[in-house]
Amino acid sequence: MPKMKTKSGAKKRFSFTGSGKIKRKHAYKSHILTKKSKKRKRNLGYDAIVDPADVKNVRKMLNK
Repeated sequence: MPKMKTKSGAKKRFSFTGSGKIKRKHAYKSHILTKKSKKRKRNLGYDAIVDPADVKNVRKMLNK
């Protein structure tokens, strides 16, 4: 059997922490930034951890 390929979109969007959790970026940080407050934009800049409900699906896309 051939190897399973990683979903290339997921490869670009997710990365792993040292402890094995999955990191993601926040949405709503790409455009129409003038109406968003500095605080909101600053908090969107930080990485977030993938919710436990979604971890199984993300790991499946990354073949991990």
